[in-house]
Amino acid sequence: MEPFKLVRAQNNASAIAAASPKETKFIAGGTNIIDLMKLYVETPKQLVDINSLNLNQIETQKDGSVKIGALVKNSDLAYHPVIKQKYPFLSEALLAGASAQLRNMASVGGNLLQRTRCYYFYDTAFPCNKREPGSGCPAITGYNRMHAVLGTSEQCIATSPSDMCVPMAALGAMIQVEGAKGTRMIPFADFHRLPGDTPQIDTNLKQGELITAVILPNLPFVAKSHYLKVRDRASYEFALTSAAVALDISNGKINNSRIALGGVGTKPWRSAAAEKVLNGAA
Repeated sequence: MEPFKLVRAQNNASAIAAASPKETKFIAGGTNIIDLMKLYVETPKQLVDINSLNLNQIETQKDGSVKIGALVKNSDLAYHPVIKQKYPFLSEALLAGASAQLRNMASVGGNLLQRTRCYYFYDTAFPCNKREPGSGCPAITGYNRMHAVLGTSEQCIATSPSDMCVPMAALGAMIQVEGAKGTRMIPFADFHRLPGDTPQIDTNLKQGELITAVILPNLPFVAKSHYLKVRDRASYEFALTSAAVALDISNGKINNSRIALGGVGTKPWRSAAAEKVLNGAA
């Protein structure tokens, strides 16, 4: 691990100001960034600790949507009664990820920023366009059993690893971020980027922007939803493939559907094509 400076932010404004330099990262639970730093995959000059910020509430809004603070722990979100009742596939996805110990530390905001688990990305002995732009992608012709088949490019086929993000993609959640120029909302579908020619850039966040919340829409039919994950072992394993599905069925007809796939795309993948086939089907 390279030496780095640690800054403890006391409010959103101080966190954003401290994170303006290019080689700065935020840290909350640290379940991903610390691993990457130990392997020299990430070498930030400065970390901004945001654990003191007031971003750990889960609130039902007047319109029935649910606002989740970026510092809410994955375990707390999974077991929250409102989440279990209104968005069961989100609770199931969270509990299908990592281990209880990691879920107790990992934050919602950090989960959104989770980096790929591609073997070549993690091993600095290999070239990797996501880690070192222009160096090549050995996964394309190498060991790629767990790599993406959707949203790939000639530069990168690394899979998006998050379980939590799959039902959030299905829901069409909104991500609230705050930066030096104020607050903005990013539709979930626009938050993560396809690799294209710049696989090193995972999201559309600007330098210094802080994720403050995720807003889940009020969709009553999602109360009957499910997350299914296929993996090589029963626990503590990333998905070979997964699906988050919610169906609105009445009188034997599918009126509405939400479907997203995990483990197969370079970003959390909402399948509009599958939804189109199902909507209106008997």
